[in-house]
Amino acid sequence: MENIGELIRSLRKEKKLSQAALAQQYGMSRTTISGIENNTIAEVGIRKVEAILNGFGYELTAVPRQSTRPTLDTLKKVNFHE
Repeated sequence: MENIGELIRSLRKEKKLSQAALAQQYGMSRTTISGIENNTIAEVGIRKVEAILNGFGYELTAVPRQSTRPTLDTLKKVNFHE
């Protein structure tokens, strides 16, 4: 969620919209927009986030997690080769 909040803030600023203007556009409070952007809101409806992202031309998608976490040895090998 933190990355989504950062993305929404970035997109809003690119469009030169205030939090209040974005909130009004989607029938939300400015506090809700601030909470989404700062990842401080306890719960936010997925439809709200999806509507905002769609408005900016983005699509909310889900991707599978890695089935296992990398081991320390794997991370060392990856960092060594970079």
